[in-house]
Amino acid sequence: MRYIITRPDLQEGSLRLLKYLEGTFPDSGAAQFVDDRGHEHPVQVDRARGRIWGLGSLYQAQHLGVNDVLHLTPLAPARYQVEAIVKPYAAPPPPRPPVSPAPETRRVVVSSTPHVREVRLQEIRVSAAVATPRSAAEPVAEAAAAPASAQTPSAQTASAQPAQNRESQGKEPQTREVPVAAAQGKGIQNRGGQAPAAQASAVQGLQASVAQGAVQALPEGTRVAPRPVTRAATGAPAAGATKAAPLDVRFPETPAPRPQAVSTPLADDLEGQLSELARLTGYRLQHAGEGITRLSAELGAHGYSVLVAHDERALQGGAWTEDADYRVLLTTEAQRPANQPRLTREALAALIEHARLAPLAAVDLRGYWKAGSVDLEAAASVAELVSAHLAQRGAFSFVLLTLSQQPAHSVVSVQRLAERLGSGVSSAELGSILETLTRPPFLALSPLPGGQYLLRVGVPELLSDLSDYAEGVRRRVRVPAREREVISA
Repeated sequence: MRYIITRPDLQEGSLRLLKYLEGTFPDSGAAQFVDDRGHEHPVQVDRARGRIWGLGSLYQAQHLGVNDVLHLTPLAPARYQVEAIVKPYAAPPPPRPPVSPAPETRRVVVSSTPHVREVRLQEIRVSAAVATPRSAAEPVAEAAAAPASAQTPSAQTASAQPAQNRESQGKEPQTREVPVAAAQGKGIQNRGGQAPAAQASAVQGLQASVAQGAVQALPEGTRVAPRPVTRAATGAPAAGATKAAPLDVRFPETPAPRPQAVSTPLADDLEGQLSELARLTGYRLQHAGEGITRLSAELGAHGYSVLVAHDERALQGGAWTEDADYRVLLTTEAQRPANQPRLTREALAALIEHARLAPLAAVDLRGYWKAGSVDLEAAASVAELVSAHLAQRGAFSFVLLTLSQQPAHSVVSVQRLAERLGSGVSSAELGSILETLTRPPFLALSPLPGGQYLLRVGVPELLSDLSDYAEGVRRRVRVPAREREVISA
């Protein structure tokens, strides 16, 4: 039998007796474990507590850790062969060679006159060792240069006059251009109760501030068209800047609020919890009366039914003698009725939480009803099944996130992809996931010779298309006419 070591096992020096191991250890008492080196380790089997104690020496001798595997083989009564398999760790990938940065495109002024400025785009190759970020003043200078080329001849002549005065009088203050683009991202936002007159007065105040050469921070939300304001060398406003032109004030549209998912709290009453379990796992809920609830799995040849007694008084009623495959008494974890299978309230709440995390069906729970009591030990075994579902989903997400780093219409090498994933995804899981992505509704990959795939569409576009596809199918899905829950007196 194969057993995966967990962290509590290493801390306690024990081994949990899961459902599939109960047949291997039929009796409680002393036993001997023989490792692959021939050393014997005395252990104690405790079926009442579901544990095998005394494995600390075996874990230390074999240098075992979490997720390592034990293979148990019966040799004789109370004597077992133990083989340990240590989980391999993937070797780190070799370091990548340094990649030279891509050439950067910048706007370069070739020639400039009072009326014409010639600007060209030039590629500049910068080595990785001496690459420095661009100055923060360059975007502002480019924003100011763009509207300057669109001025009328009269305005350009007026702006050229300070330049001539600056050449003749070197000590005089320089001409200052105050682009309204400095207030980009700031503006006047139209709120629901603001009057148009108040908006007009705010715009006029903004124009007066621009005409005086002082640009103040504006409220969030208004996009202001860049327009330079020129002052003469003497400090007086220029003729073209005495009266500012109207500003382009645009109010952005308010985005529609997105619905947020709200988690449903667990019901406090017993009936609500049983109804929630039946809804999540596919049971049909019926109230048989006298404190008895029937859970029916209508699965044809695989169907079965469970009678749940709410208290011990319900065991004396006639509804308890009705035909059913399994019968359990609802108790707490501390109560242990004699000769009566039980379902604890703590285990019921745990099963509901597990069913909310991953899909659970009535077929998955049949073995636990058949084994007898469904308590927290059984719920922990169900948690391992849910963890396996979540691990598969996590591996699929890990592969998608790694593929999102590649552009569309590029070649995906399986070997290179496995190196980037590391030990998070096994080779078998990776092959199954890539094969799934080649089929509908994904159709994201096309197999190529040599163990390669063609990424036909980028991952963001793929997820967007799948969202639209799922939304379209959801709108056409009809609710079944037959209700899942039937309450009868």
